[in-house]
Amino acid sequence: MKEELKKWHSPNLNLDIETLVFGHAGYPILLFPTSMGRYYENKDFKLIESVQGFIDAGKVKIYCPDGIDKQSWYNKDIHPADRVKNHIWYDKFLLEELVPLAKHETGHHKVITSGCSFGGYHAANFAFRHPWAVSHLFSMSGAFDIKGQLDGFFNDDAYFNNPVDFLPNDMNPELWQMKIVLGTSDRDMCRADNERLSGILHQKGINHWLDIRPNADHDWPIWREMYPNYLAQL
Repeated sequence: MKEELKKWHSPNLNLDIETLVFGHAGYPILLFPTSMGRYYENKDFKLIESVQGFIDAGKVKIYCPDGIDKQSWYNKDIHPADRVKNHIWYDKFLLEELVPLAKHETGHHKVITSGCSFGGYHAANFAFRHPWAVSHLFSMSGAFDIKGQLDGFFNDDAYFNNPVDFLPNDMNPELWQMKIVLGTSDRDMCRADNERLSGILHQKGINHWLDIRPNADHDWPIWREMYPNYLAQL
């Protein structure tokens, strides 16, 4: 399996950022880390290994960007308005730097977003904010309401980065073209979040798969089981 570490100075973030890339060809996938996780987390917890067959076959090329949650949503040392602003810079890094790179390297005109736990938030938020850039969304045990990170603060910037708020009013036709999977489990602490988002999608008539697995917790074993199942749909 081809593995490459890319590192560059992001003009949007004004810092050096690292992205671990797996594969040589195929659908470009952005795979986000969990809360405050790093670019190597999905490799360390063997989520990459669970889909190695797809990577080796040239069906997918997976980009694991570093996260900046410690500077944004989880940064209790700054005002909530600044937490949101820092995340918006991360969103611009993805849209203006990483997505064009992935599209250029693979020849595809859209990317796939995916992630576990808080990575599921990142995957869903980016996909729903920029549906013209995303063909598929694979979220595993995601949480989609960011209000808990804002200490009661809320403004327009927060609204447009909180899928359960902005999605009901978003009528971009590309949303109806996206293939969406919301994976969760019976004992998942984020099950209610997934059922809530599924209800919003259902009300809008957006086709999706709410996949509730039995006898499983909010943890890596079920995510390693889910991810190859979802990539098999490509």
